[in-house]
Amino acid sequence: MSDAATPQTDAVRRLSTLDRWLPAWIGLAMIGGLLVGRFIPGLSDVLASMEVGGISIPIALGLLVMMYPVLARVRYDKVASVTGDKKLLVSSLLLNWIVGPALMFALAWTFLPDLPEYRTGLIIVGLARCIAMVVIWNDLACGDREAAAVLVAINSVFQVIAFSLLGYFYLTVLPGWLGLDTQGLDVSIGQIALNVLVFLGIPLVAGFASRWIGERTKGRDWYEERVEPKIGPWALYGLLFTIVLLFALQGDAVTSSPLDVVRIALPLLVYFAVMWGLGMVLGKLLGLGYARTTTLAFTAAGNNFELAIAVAIGTFGATSGEALAGVVGPLIEVPVLVGLVYVSLWVARRWFAVDPYSVEAPTRGLDEVRS
Repeated sequence: MSDAATPQTDAVRRLSTLDRWLPAWIGLAMIGGLLVGRFIPGLSDVLASMEVGGISIPIALGLLVMMYPVLARVRYDKVASVTGDKKLLVSSLLLNWIVGPALMFALAWTFLPDLPEYRTGLIIVGLARCIAMVVIWNDLACGDREAAAVLVAINSVFQVIAFSLLGYFYLTVLPGWLGLDTQGLDVSIGQIALNVLVFLGIPLVAGFASRWIGERTKGRDWYEERVEPKIGPWALYGLLFTIVLLFALQGDAVTSSPLDVVRIALPLLVYFAVMWGLGMVLGKLLGLGYARTTTLAFTAAGNNFELAIAVAIGTFGATSGEALAGVVGPLIEVPVLVGLVYVSLWVARRWFAVDPYSVEAPTRGLDEVRS
């Protein structure tokens, strides 16, 4: 018993203060953002005005800072082994592009039949599959970092191809078949591609270049022992910065309409829990192992809130109910998925009979300092 606990204890000791107290920092960031948005309303207008091509520059910077360190720690020479895992790839496509949108459609109509704006906003959230923040949750849960990079890249490609088509299907075609209200969605493929390029393409290229140059000039050991510990904490700095901005942008709307937020939050809570649970169960049944199973679960549960918010604002307006529903998405997703990180670590020991901290270094937490 004590022997089994030793690797975990050693790993936790090597985590920085920022990593160990992550839930507290995220909670403070959310509260701080809400307070800033509530008591400094002019800040929301300033942040909203700092957009280029529908993309908020401050939020984009926060996301780039958040994603770069994780993608710089991916061992890209192992990506080929992930692409050869057909069970993982097919399962991810099934959960992300068939189950996820269908589940959100069903939950939106079940929980919000009388609120079409919020319902439409939730459906848009369900269509926007995660390509950004999921890399943080995957790393903290000791998932397979290389698998996460591959699945995120696949989601980005499918997002450009399928988002508009699925939006038309779930907001116009399917409701028409079922005799329900219909709602159009006017969003260009170019806008989606730009979103993917900024939030995934830039940090992916930068991360790959960092590792390639570092390993070619100084070797892998030097890169992983000297460079990674220095850039690692910046992922969490970027995460906290992004959370503050997101909560500040809609602080007034959230605090002035708490009952609306609760109604939007309920289907989101069910959605995140069900998608994560399906990923875990499916990965276990397919024998993917803990690391790839937890990666499957988090990539299925996470959503691209940046795209969802941008589409909602661009199509329906910044003060619309659709935009509010899009913003409530990360408000609920962040604390829920942080909680699921800890559930995943518990499941690793109880269900998979492994210590997640004893596996190979690339699947460990974000800011582990090597001994």
